[in-house]
Amino acid sequence: MTSSAPPAVPPSTPLSAPQSPARSLLRIDRLAIAAFFGWIALLPWLPVPPYWYTIGGYVGIAALVVLGLVLLTGMAGMTSFGQAAFVGIGAYTTAVLSTHYALSPWLGLLAGMAIAGVSAIAIGALTVRLSGHFLPIATIAWALSIYYLFGTLEILGKYDGISGIPPIDLLGVALDSPRAMLIPIWLVVALFLLLVSNLLDSRPGRIIRALNGGAGMAEAMGANTPSYRLWTFVCAALMAAIAGWLYAHLQRAINATPFGLNTGIEYLFMAVVGGLSSLWGAIVGATALTMLKSFLQDWAPKLFGSVGNLELVVFGAIIVLALQRSARGLWPALVGRLPARWRPAARLAHAIGPVQTEPALPSRSKPAAGQPLLSVQQTRKQFGGLVAVNDMSFEVRAGELVALIGPNGAGKSTMFNLITGVLPATSGEIRLLGQRIDALPAREIVRHGIGRTFQHVRLMPEMSVLENVAIGAYLRGKTSMLGASIRADRHEEAALLGLAAWQIQRVGLQDVMHQSAGSLALGQQRIVEIARALCTDPMLLLLDEPAAGLRLQEKQALARLLTQLRSEGMAVLIVEHDMDFIMGLMDRIVVMEFGSRIAQGKPEEIRNDPAVLRAYLGGVEIDGETAPESPQADAAADATPTASRPEGVSA
Repeated sequence: MTSSAPPAVPPSTPLSAPQSPARSLLRIDRLAIAAFFGWIALLPWLPVPPYWYTIGGYVGIAALVVLGLVLLTGMAGMTSFGQAAFVGIGAYTTAVLSTHYALSPWLGLLAGMAIAGVSAIAIGALTVRLSGHFLPIATIAWALSIYYLFGTLEILGKYDGISGIPPIDLLGVALDSPRAMLIPIWLVVALFLLLVSNLLDSRPGRIIRALNGGAGMAEAMGANTPSYRLWTFVCAALMAAIAGWLYAHLQRAINATPFGLNTGIEYLFMAVVGGLSSLWGAIVGATALTMLKSFLQDWAPKLFGSVGNLELVVFGAIIVLALQRSARGLWPALVGRLPARWRPAARLAHAIGPVQTEPALPSRSKPAAGQPLLSVQQTRKQFGGLVAVNDMSFEVRAGELVALIGPNGAGKSTMFNLITGVLPATSGEIRLLGQRIDALPAREIVRHGIGRTFQHVRLMPEMSVLENVAIGAYLRGKTSMLGASIRADRHEEAALLGLAAWQIQRVGLQDVMHQSAGSLALGQQRIVEIARALCTDPMLLLLDEPAAGLRLQEKQALARLLTQLRSEGMAVLIVEHDMDFIMGLMDRIVVMEFGSRIAQGKPEEIRNDPAVLRAYLGGVEIDGETAPESPQADAAADATPTASRPEGVSA
């Protein structure tokens, strides 16, 4: 084995880093923090009606629950209607311990978090693996179950609830009024706003945000996505339980009503109306809907008379109108109306400084050039009665560029998915350096040294190019979600982002490093995917149609990059339809048709292989002779563009 570090990047194109080392709380964020929490700090000393203190406390408690929902639903993509049930667990736990057993409310907090955490792990283990509409339906089911449990247990007072809950004692001061509780409630909200912001701007936070686009890409970068989904669910539940603890000691009496499904739906409304994509959306949504609900309860009977629950109809209509005017939420709509210089800057975990001439993290050792690296032996994949890959066999050697080509539907992408663990093989073997990998999941295969891109680009459009590429460096770090929340990852993050920036400069996209990935052209997005795959430090790089959508100059730059990777000892297996790009660059070509290998060899051998010509063009004239046609070849010819025909062939 030989270790080969990547060559130094020429220092002629220095890349400047952001001037501020702040994470995501920039400009408008700082102003919003100062204005909002300054108002909260002044409120207890202002000559306002006492009810304002109670409303301020309700808003803070709701904001804490909704902040967890933004993390769970807005960032991780898991819709939950059941957060009110976890609020109830926190509230009832402290109520029972402080009234029935005369224990300190602080012990009630710890016990409530423990019970909520264990419950969330048990419920989440069954729930978060669901997808589509099954997940929110499951949250409705367990939310109803817990609500009815609150109303039937004798120790919880059934539907009458528990009264006489003592106040919280803070450093000898009894927080026995809404006015006394207001600032502590909002200090808790501010603390969790900071912790969640730190988490999202970190190595595990990028994976959480990537879950919203589907787990496949995050798994291919080495993340254990079921684990991340579970622990994100638990984090949201713990925040709801803490909110319940505050609610119980603010109200001093509780019953099951505020912890039912209706309240869970209201919390979700708050997150959506405020803006699921923003942490500040939780504050805005909780404030707007709590104030609106209170106003309607007071004024709707005066305006419309006692006509049932008419305020609920008005409440729903206002929510619909708000979403029609600002589909992404009130906070994004507000920020979008601000001058560009006041808008939040791109999210960055740390200032990364000037990009180094070589990555700060060491590269893995690679096999000597020419050593067998990947071996595919009689591999087969069936979907019921359909054979997508039929006893395929080929190999890739270290430092070799190999193309896997064939007509549309030949099974090339399925073969990629078998190699990378996305799909299990029906039979056969796939070995990397002699070790079988065909039974491993995708997150384990990338650890063994196989990186990949996708046929259809899988980037997070709202994340910057730098953040998208840094997802590929996931396996190069070790910081946990807790460590990231308290910013124990500063040095590690600097190294990971430095590596990502180095790879971005390497592929020539340093000028767009801080732009959102969704703003780039398709060709540039494919190059971003290559940089992300390179961050995994692979021995074997799998590229699925990387030249699609690229202009001539970009294809030439890609060819130079692949040539450089080959010189570093990296092997590349590429699926591509651009024959001009393939023929002039590859060392060997493997050709598939209908799931089977029909040819392999050097480009000049493949160019004139009769089986390949039949697969692509049907009947063709080669040096005065006509190759036999087949119905399957006719179908393949219809699906193959003229530009993909090998040179020297006339139809």
